[in-house]
Amino acid sequence: MPVRINGQTYYQTAEACRIAGISKNTFLRWVREGMFADVELRDRRGWRLFSNDDLDRLKAEVHKTYGNHASTPGNSLVSFRS
Repeated sequence: MPVRINGQTYYQTAEACRIAGISKNTFLRWVREGMFADVELRDRRGWRLFSNDDLDRLKAEVHKTYGNHASTPGNSLVSFRS
């Protein structure tokens, strides 16, 4: 659920990843490997807060990485192995 702070909407990591169409693990790997610059804002618990600009950057990285195979919310690129 988005959080509003001073009139600005922010998203937590899981929601931002869902909207962008990637898994949270993929996002964390991209940050760790330097593919995506981490977001600057965190809440009092230390959890990331994605602004709309951060979300746009994440969606652009997803599109750059996966091209036309980028997914839409609810249709994740994540595949599950048995």
